[in-house]
Amino acid sequence: MKMIILIVKDSDSDEISQALTADKYRITRVASTGGFLRSGVVTLLIGVRDERAELALELIRKTLTPLPSGEKRATLFVIPVEQFEQV
Repeated sequence: MKMIILIVKDSDSDEISQALTADKYRITRVASTGGFLRSGVVTLLIGVRDERAELALELIRKTLTPLPSGEKRATLFVIPVEQFEQV
């Protein structure tokens, strides 16, 4: 299992959230601040099975294409999960 941590601008969060949930990914959305001028950002936590991790990354890349200015629209981390439990 993998945990994808996706940090996006507030303005991009709805688009990517809808794309992920439409493709049956479950997300947890955390509002946060950071970056230049402490702009609004959203952190999405996405737990995925190993075999779906690359598909999720492709969906993220397809949905959040780079801006014409070359500015990146997201930062993401993929972390292996040793244990997953729901209580």
